[in-house]
Amino acid sequence: MALPAEQTLLKLSGTGIHGVALYSARGLTQSLDPIEAASVIRRTINLEAVDLSLPAARKYNTSINCPSNVNMAPPALDSIWPGMQVTIECVAELSYKTLGGTPSRPVVSGSSRVEGDFTRYRPVLTCLIVSMSMGAEEYTAGHEWSMTATEV
Repeated sequence: MALPAEQTLLKLSGTGIHGVALYSARGLTQSLDPIEAASVIRRTINLEAVDLSLPAARKYNTSINCPSNVNMAPPALDSIWPGMQVTIECVAELSYKTLGGTPSRPVVSGSSRVEGDFTRYRPVLTCLIVSMSMGAEEYTAGHEWSMTATEV
Protein backbone atom coordinates (compact mmCIF):
# COMPACT_ATOMS: atom_id res chain seq x y z
CA MET A 1 0.00 0.00 0.00
CA ALA A 2 1.45 3.33 -1.06
CA LEU A 3 1.72 6.07 1.53
CA PRO A 4 -0.16 9.32 0.95
CA ALA A 5 1.66 12.63 0.43
CA GLU A 6 1.89 13.10 4.23
CA GLN A 7 4.11 9.96 4.31
CA THR A 8 1.93 8.29 6.97
CA LEU A 9 -1.38 6.47 7.08
CA LEU A 10 -2.20 8.21 10.38
CA LYS A 11 -4.61 11.12 10.15
CA LEU A 12 -5.60 13.34 13.07
CA SER A 13 -8.39 15.90 12.77
CA GLY A 14 -10.66 17.99 14.97
CA THR A 15 -11.02 21.51 16.30
CA GLY A 16 -7.52 22.84 16.91
CA ILE A 17 -5.93 19.67 15.51
CA HIS A 18 -3.68 20.45 12.55
CA GLY A 19 -2.98 16.95 11.24
CA VAL A 20 0.31 15.10 11.13
CA ALA A 21 3.37 17.11 10.11
CA LEU A 22 5.47 15.78 7.25
CA TYR A 23 8.35 13.57 8.47
CA SER A 24 7.06 13.51 12.05
CA ALA A 25 5.47 10.04 12.07
CA ARG A 26 7.92 7.72 10.35
CA GLY A 27 8.27 4.40 12.12
CA LEU A 28 5.19 5.01 14.28
CA THR A 29 3.42 2.27 16.20
CA GLN A 30 -0.20 2.29 17.32
CA SER A 31 -1.97 0.01 19.75
CA LEU A 32 -5.69 -0.46 20.38
CA ASP A 33 -6.57 -1.74 23.85
CA PRO A 34 -10.04 -2.24 25.39
CA ILE A 35 -10.93 0.35 28.03
CA GLU A 36 -10.93 -0.86 31.64
CA ALA A 37 -14.75 -0.96 31.83
CA ALA A 38 -14.81 -3.48 28.95
CA SER A 39 -13.44 -6.16 31.27
CA VAL A 40 -15.74 -6.73 34.22
CA ILE A 41 -15.24 -10.43 34.88
CA ARG A 42 -16.58 -11.92 38.11
CA ARG A 43 -16.99 -15.43 39.49
CA THR A 44 -20.28 -16.99 40.50
CA ILE A 45 -20.71 -18.95 43.71
CA ASN A 46 -19.78 -22.01 41.62
CA LEU A 47 -16.60 -20.20 40.49
CA GLU A 48 -17.72 -19.90 36.88
CA ALA A 49 -16.44 -16.76 35.18
CA VAL A 50 -19.14 -14.40 33.88
CA ASP A 51 -18.87 -11.17 31.92
CA LEU A 52 -20.72 -8.30 33.64
CA SER A 53 -19.47 -5.55 31.34
CA LEU A 54 -21.97 -3.45 29.47
CA PRO A 55 -22.02 -3.60 25.64
CA ALA A 56 -21.57 0.20 25.65
CA ALA A 57 -18.14 -0.35 27.28
CA ARG A 58 -16.74 -1.97 24.14
CA LYS A 59 -14.44 0.93 23.37
CA TYR A 60 -10.73 1.39 22.83
CA ASN A 61 -7.81 3.25 24.32
CA THR A 62 -5.17 3.96 21.71
CA SER A 63 -1.51 4.76 22.04
CA ILE A 64 0.57 6.27 19.22
CA ASN A 65 4.35 6.27 19.59
CA CYS A 66 6.85 7.83 17.18
CA PRO A 67 10.56 7.14 17.78
CA SER A 68 13.20 9.85 17.55
CA ASN A 69 15.70 7.85 15.51
CA VAL A 70 13.70 8.28 12.27
CA ASN A 71 11.64 11.44 12.78
CA MET A 72 13.29 14.59 11.60
CA ALA A 73 10.41 17.02 12.19
CA PRO A 74 8.45 17.92 15.31
CA PRO A 75 4.80 16.86 15.54
CA ALA A 76 1.99 19.36 15.01
CA LEU A 77 0.95 19.28 18.68
CA ASP A 78 1.16 22.99 19.52
CA SER A 79 -2.06 24.13 21.26
CA ILE A 80 -3.26 20.52 21.66
CA TRP A 81 -4.16 19.52 25.21
CA PRO A 82 -5.62 16.59 27.11
CA GLY A 83 -9.41 16.57 26.91
CA MET A 84 -9.55 17.81 23.33
CA GLN A 85 -11.58 15.67 20.93
CA VAL A 86 -9.72 14.16 17.99
CA THR A 87 -10.77 11.97 15.09
CA ILE A 88 -8.11 9.36 14.39
CA GLU A 89 -7.82 7.47 11.13
CA CYS A 90 -5.87 4.58 12.60
CA VAL A 91 -2.78 2.81 11.33
CA ALA A 92 -3.67 -0.23 13.46
CA GLU A 93 -6.11 -2.62 11.80
CA LEU A 94 -9.13 -4.60 12.94
CA SER A 95 -10.66 -7.59 11.14
CA TYR A 96 -13.95 -9.45 11.03
CA LYS A 97 -15.32 -12.60 9.42
CA THR A 98 -16.30 -11.55 5.89
CA LEU A 99 -19.31 -13.84 5.50
CA GLY A 100 -22.04 -12.43 7.75
CA GLY A 101 -19.74 -9.95 9.50
CA THR A 102 -19.60 -6.18 9.55
CA PRO A 103 -17.04 -3.69 10.84
CA SER A 104 -17.62 -2.48 14.40
CA ARG A 105 -16.22 0.99 13.63
CA PRO A 106 -16.34 3.35 10.65
CA VAL A 107 -13.80 2.32 8.01
CA VAL A 108 -11.00 4.57 6.73
CA SER A 109 -11.85 5.08 3.07
CA GLY A 110 -9.94 2.65 0.86
CA SER A 111 -8.45 0.64 3.73
CA SER A 112 -10.78 -2.38 3.62
CA ARG A 113 -9.46 -5.55 2.00
CA VAL A 114 -10.42 -9.22 2.03
CA GLU A 115 -7.80 -11.81 2.94
CA GLY A 116 -9.10 -15.37 2.99
CA ASP A 117 -12.23 -15.53 5.17
CA PHE A 118 -11.57 -12.18 6.86
CA THR A 119 -11.89 -8.52 5.99
CA ARG A 120 -9.21 -6.24 7.41
CA TYR A 121 -9.70 -2.51 7.80
CA ARG A 122 -8.34 0.57 9.52
CA PRO A 123 -10.94 2.05 11.89
CA VAL A 124 -11.87 5.67 12.41
CA LEU A 125 -12.07 6.47 16.14
CA THR A 126 -13.48 9.58 17.81
CA CYS A 127 -11.46 10.05 20.98
CA LEU A 128 -10.47 12.43 23.75
CA ILE A 129 -6.76 13.04 24.15
CA VAL A 130 -5.60 11.64 27.50
CA SER A 131 -1.90 12.50 27.37
CA MET A 132 0.91 13.40 25.02
CA SER A 133 4.61 14.03 25.17
CA MET A 134 7.28 15.40 22.86
CA GLY A 135 11.03 15.32 22.94
CA ALA A 136 14.05 16.06 20.80
CA GLU A 137 17.61 14.82 20.48
CA GLU A 138 20.06 17.61 19.79
CA TYR A 139 22.89 15.65 18.19
CA THR A 140 20.76 13.52 15.84
CA ALA A 141 18.11 16.24 15.28
CA GLY A 142 15.49 13.56 15.95
CA HIS A 143 12.05 14.20 17.35
CA GLU A 144 10.05 11.72 19.41
CA TRP A 145 6.43 12.03 20.45
CA SER A 146 3.56 9.99 21.77
CA MET A 147 -0.15 10.42 22.33
CA THR A 148 -2.74 8.38 24.19
CA ALA A 149 -6.45 8.82 23.65
CA THR A 150 -9.67 7.12 24.70
CA GLU A 151 -12.69 6.51 22.52
CA VAL A 152 -15.76 8.62 23.38
